[in-house]
Amino acid sequence: MQQPADRPAPAASAPLPTAAESEAARILRICNACRYCEGFCAVFPAMTRRLEFNKADLHHLANLCHNCGACLHACQYAPPHEFAVNVPRSLAEVRVQTYRDYAWPPAFGRLYERAGLTTALALAGGLSLFLLLALAVGGGLSYGGGDGRFYAVFPHNLLAGLFGAAFLFALFALGMGVARFWSRVSPAALADARDRPMIGRVRAPAVAEAATAAATLRYLGGGHGEGCNEESDRFTLARRYCHHLTAYGFLLCFASTGVATLYHYLLSLEAPYALTSLPVILGVLGGVGLLVGPAGLLYLNLRRDPAHGDPAQHAMDRGFIALLLAVAATGLALLVFRETRLMPVWLAVHLGTVMAFFLTMPYGKFAHGVFRAAALLKFAIEKRLPNRLEVGD
Repeated sequence: MQQPADRPAPAASAPLPTAAESEAARILRICNACRYCEGFCAVFPAMTRRLEFNKADLHHLANLCHNCGACLHACQYAPPHEFAVNVPRSLAEVRVQTYRDYAWPPAFGRLYERAGLTTALALAGGLSLFLLLALAVGGGLSYGGGDGRFYAVFPHNLLAGLFGAAFLFALFALGMGVARFWSRVSPAALADARDRPMIGRVRAPAVAEAATAAATLRYLGGGHGEGCNEESDRFTLARRYCHHLTAYGFLLCFASTGVATLYHYLLSLEAPYALTSLPVILGVLGGVGLLVGPAGLLYLNLRRDPAHGDPAQHAMDRGFIALLLAVAATGLALLVFRETRLMPVWLAVHLGTVMAFFLTMPYGKFAHGVFRAAALLKFAIEKRLPNRLEVGD
């Protein structure tokens, strides 16, 4: 039946909260009344600026949480109390939901449900096997020059085209995902007195604060600087150190690739490079960081108290860690065997592993760093705005 001309069409209803969001909202309302943990991390001061928690609020707070566990161990209402307050678990369940909700393309959001250990290893193994078969058919496996010339096995332009396209797609997909996240968690209601939207409030001090918090993992200190609670009430900085080794190991490997690209195109210097060259030094340091850091994270993940997070995400966490370990191990092995007859084999295995990592970047645990950085930026901007609960707005 057609609407009468003088009657406005009904507004589209807001999406209903999921079970995980409803539980997180219940817990945060209890926390907002207690406020014992207000100084622990960014989650609690951001929480106190709100009386109710809609989807945007919950998505923002979930990505602010670093899952350090300090609030759970300090909480007088934690299980087995009837209130059953468990902030790390409830926000972890919402957090993984945000990755699915804001994934780009949207249809790919379901890949987060499959980004487990088996999928990661199967994809890396399958791509490596494909490259090995391609070498076997083309005669590349018989290359025995012993000079470490990778481009004699796979042409440079082929590698640059394939891996460049995969990496650019991963960056674009992550960028689109975090842009969708930002537009949802920074609505016009958070504008200032002149109704400038949140993006218009981005200023250097806020960016610097968010970047520093992300780079130093400030909130993995548990709010007191002593670290996280892993398998007991004992505080430890082990997870913070392992995250640093992982993050900076990855950045060093990326820097190694970037410097090698400059060598190739600007200086006309082709690989292999000497062991004392900058690309090799950066790559070795990054590879070691990507071995030690993820190995430590895996050890902590296996031993951590299940109450500290969402056990359903262990497969995704461990799949991501396994890929990082595989990238580092195969890269270092390639360096060791680059002047032997085994070089083509290790090159194919390493390239297959790296390609698997690129393809899963936007749809696995890697996304948490990007979303968390955006949440930290919003927190840094928001804290510089008047608190409407205090001014009676």
